[in-house]
Amino acid sequence: MSPASLHTVLCDLLGCRYPIVQTAMGWVADAKLVAASGNAGAFGFLAGATIAPGEVEREILRVKALSDRPFGINFHMFQPNADEVIEMAIRHRLRAVSYGRGPDAKMIGKLKAAGVVCMPTVGAAKHAAKAVELGADVVTVQGGEGGGHTGGTPTTLLLPQVLDSVSVPVVAAGGFFDGRGLAAALAYGAAGVAMGTRFLMSAESPVPAPTLERYVKVRDPASIRVSLAIDGLPQRMIDNDLLLALEKAGPLRRTWLALAAARKWQARTGMRSAQMLATAWRAMREQDYSAAQTLMAANAPVLIQRAMVEGCPDEGVLPSGQAAAAIRAIESCEQIVAGMAAQAQARLAALAGAGLAAAA
Repeated sequence: MSPASLHTVLCDLLGCRYPIVQTAMGWVADAKLVAASGNAGAFGFLAGATIAPGEVEREILRVKALSDRPFGINFHMFQPNADEVIEMAIRHRLRAVSYGRGPDAKMIGKLKAAGVVCMPTVGAAKHAAKAVELGADVVTVQGGEGGGHTGGTPTTLLLPQVLDSVSVPVVAAGGFFDGRGLAAALAYGAAGVAMGTRFLMSAESPVPAPTLERYVKVRDPASIRVSLAIDGLPQRMIDNDLLLALEKAGPLRRTWLALAAARKWQARTGMRSAQMLATAWRAMREQDYSAAQTLMAANAPVLIQRAMVEGCPDEGVLPSGQAAAAIRAIESCEQIVAGMAAQAQARLAALAGAGLAAAA
């Protein structure tokens, strides 16, 4: 890697100018944001997990109309239109797909045979090793500082563990928002960084102004905390009254909210009751979800939609990395990426100069 260019193997794999990835945040990573990220020199992932069935191709074509840069899409195997997302990724020759646990070796092999880079996100070293065993080309490792569903190990500890356990390029996520973080990740040995919150808080983000204001106002990283109240899985969010109310709710209240969310999610996805039951069974069997977690699964997308799409931050949840507390302004993707690159280059050059001086 040349400090002047910040060019790494990730740039070659994804076709981007800088080793910076915009993650596939549900309801947020739409065509406009993905295109803006790519045009700025980063690599963007379209949020395939929250695109309604039958609309995946339309969103892909929207990105292509706004940018000629490569991009990717994410999916979960238990979403109702996972096969549609995979088919469209192959048909439109997208550069990469991202996913969590779910796709088997046969499905990953099908994507790789079509020239699609397979780039799962994991939160533990053992999951990284398993992903590579199944065929992953790149692994994104998210530390506990990251937003949304996350683990408990800080990036500074998790990243070296994963780097020592796999032979494929590793992308660092969780807590990154500027060029100093990019330089640090590269110094660790990562091939680049992935960011969600920093791009969520951008001028091209589709998040309504009232919700964005809540993100900008956050100053204390401790108020961006992990809770199990939404869907029974650890999820990092900005604290608000709804989250507190959910945490205090009893079992009956939580069950009622979960059933209401499931009905809303069923209406949006067009899933039949039999499909929902089959999906729930697969989540319990393949993803090791408990019955309670499976029942609560629809809470997250429905409550996130309320804040991120409908602009009601007090009536929904606000997934966020702790980096939001360090971000002071909404900037364009061009400003974010160019600023990060310049700062990272300056830090790497300073370190290289210090090393030469010490050697002399």
